[in-house]
Amino acid sequence: MFITLLITLLIVTCLAIYLKLKKLYSYWSKLGVPHEKPLFFLGNIKGLGYTCHGTEINRRVYKKFKDSSPLAGFYAFLTKAVIVMDLDLIKNVLIKDFQYFSDRGLFHNERDDPLTGNLLFLDGDAWRMLRQKMSAVFTSGKVKFMLSSIVKVAEKLEQACDIIVNNGANQVEVEDLCARFTTDVIGTCAFGIECNSLGEPRAEFREMGRKIFEQPRHSLLGQSFMICNPDLARRLRLKAFRNDTSKFFMSVVKETIKHRRESQIKRNDFVDLLIELMEKREKLLKQGQRIEKDDMASGLTFEQACAQAMVFFVAGFDTSSATMSFCLYELALNPDIQRKLREEILAVLEKYNSQITYESLKEMTYMEQVFNETLRKYPVVPLLPRVCVNDYRLANSDLILEKGLRVIIPIDAIQNDPEYFKEPELFNPDRFSSAAIAQQHPAFSFLPFGEGPRNCFGMLFGKLQTQIGLIMMLRKYHFSTTSKTKIPLHYSKKTFLLASESGICLKIEKLY
Repeated sequence: MFITLLITLLIVTCLAIYLKLKKLYSYWSKLGVPHEKPLFFLGNIKGLGYTCHGTEINRRVYKKFKDSSPLAGFYAFLTKAVIVMDLDLIKNVLIKDFQYFSDRGLFHNERDDPLTGNLLFLDGDAWRMLRQKMSAVFTSGKVKFMLSSIVKVAEKLEQACDIIVNNGANQVEVEDLCARFTTDVIGTCAFGIECNSLGEPRAEFREMGRKIFEQPRHSLLGQSFMICNPDLARRLRLKAFRNDTSKFFMSVVKETIKHRRESQIKRNDFVDLLIELMEKREKLLKQGQRIEKDDMASGLTFEQACAQAMVFFVAGFDTSSATMSFCLYELALNPDIQRKLREEILAVLEKYNSQITYESLKEMTYMEQVFNETLRKYPVVPLLPRVCVNDYRLANSDLILEKGLRVIIPIDAIQNDPEYFKEPELFNPDRFSSAAIAQQHPAFSFLPFGEGPRNCFGMLFGKLQTQIGLIMMLRKYHFSTTSKTKIPLHYSKKTFLLASESGICLKIEKLY
C-alpha cells in the first residue's frame, strides 16, 4: 500500500512538473514570437560553458531570426528572455524608453556577499544615487588629471618589455603582461597604492585579479543560474565572489582609508570620494538620525564603500587588458596596420617632445580607429542585459513585454553582422575613419560601452589606459606571430567576458 502510494505521488509530481515546464516553454509560441525550441530545464543554453561560449548562442539566434523579426524569444533555464535585434528598438530600450528598462537584473546579495552591492550590479534608487556620485570621479577633467599617473605606470610596462627582450626571451604572453599593467594602473588611480605587478608577476594584487576571472567561485553554468534567478540565488544565500578575494579587497580598502585619514592625505581621487561618503553617513548617525542600511543617499557603510572599490577594479582591470591583448594580436596578424599605427605614434610624439599628453592622444586619429575596430571585432562585454521594470508595449504592435522579462542586446552579434560591417571577420580600422562612419554605420550598430544612462561610466578612463599602454609598447617594439600563436583565436568557455582560450603568445622584437 505504501509503495503504491509513493509511486502514485511520484507520478503525480513528475506530471505536475512536466505540465508546468510545458506551460513555461510555450510562452513565446502563444505570443507568436519566433524562437528556438527549448530543452526542459536548460531552455536554449545547451552547452554553455562546456561546448560553446555565450557569443555562439547569441550569434546563432541572431542569424536565424534577425531578418524576419525585430526580436526573438529565448529561454535561459526556467527564465524567459527576449533578444532584441532591431537597432531602432535597441535605441528605445537604451535611451528613448529607458524608464522601462533601467535595471540590469544582475545577481547581488549584500547580506552574504557585500561586495556585490556595487554600482555594476545594483538597480533602482541605489544604482541612481551611486551612478550620480561615481560619475563625478570620471569626468573628462578628473580623467585628464589621472593621465600622468597612467603614463608613469606605462613607463614601467616599457621597462618590463625591455627585461623580457634583454633576458633573451623573444616571446611574450601578452594577456598576462597587459593584465599586470592594468592592475598597476587601477591600484595607483583607484587605491593610491603601488601594486608592483609589472615588477613582480606573482604580486598579491595580480593574483587576486587572476582568481576573480580565471578561478571564479562558480562555473559558468552556476553563474548563469545566479544571473537568471537572482531572487532564488539570494534565498539560497549564494555568493558571487570567493571568500579569499573578498577578504583581500576589504582589507586593502580598510588599510588605504585608515592611512589616508591618519595621514590627512588628499588625492582628490576615488578613495577620497569613498571616504567623503562614509564620513557623511557617520556624521548623520552622530547627529542621531536613523538611517536604513540600504539608504545610500545618506552615505555609505564600510562594506558599501568596499563594494564600489571592487567594481572599479573588476570593471577596469580585465576589460582594458583584454582589449589591449586582442589589439596586439590583430596587429601581429596585420603588420601593415601595425606599421601605419607606429608611424603615427612616432610622428605625433615627435611634435610633443616624446611626451604622452592629453593633446597628443587627441591627434592620434589612427590609434582611435584601431582601438574602435578592436572593440568592434572583440567587444569584451559581448551583451547588454536589461530587465523590464514595467509592462512595455512595442510600437506598432500588440506585443507587450511583461514586467520582469529579461532583455538581451547581443552586441557581439550586431558588431559582426555583415549588413553593418562588410566582411566583419577582417580587421579593418578604416571602417572608423570619419568618412566611413558617416557612410556605413547606422546608429546603435556599435555599442562596446553601451549607450544611455547605464552606459560604461568609466569609458574615458578605460580608453585612456588602453591607448597609453599600447603606445608605450608599440613605439619601441614590434609584435608578430609565432608557432605558439593560436590562429584562429578561440574564446574561453569559462567566462561571460571575451578572453582567449589558451592565451595570446606573440614574438616581441625591439626596434631601436
